[in-house]
Amino acid sequence: MFRRTFWFTAGAAAGVWATTKVNRKLKQLTPESLAAQAANKAVETGHRLKDFALDVRAGMVQREAELGEVLGLEAPVDAPAERELPGPRRRASLDATPNTTTHSYRTISYNRNEDH
Repeated sequence: MFRRTFWFTAGAAAGVWATTKVNRKLKQLTPESLAAQAANKAVETGHRLKDFALDVRAGMVQREAELGEVLGLEAPVDAPAERELPGPRRRASLDATPNTTTHSYRTISYNRNEDH
């Protein structure tokens, strides 16, 4: 009698456990849950990329300082505010060159759909 009760209880517990597992997995596979997981992964990836970029930047500054020290350069590496941007470029105007010669050429149409 106790043996049957034990196995009945064990079977019921296993059924409840399996049902709970399946329901959790189904909730994870809903579109809202998948979208939330994707957004979380994207944010996490963004943070990792930012950390990587900061590490690369710090390594660049350190290496530039080392190279400047070895080469005997005295310019401060970590002062980008002192650097100035180059001035704006002057654009050449199409009207700046005078048209001194005028030629009258016959224009030829290359439209194949045109009646000849």
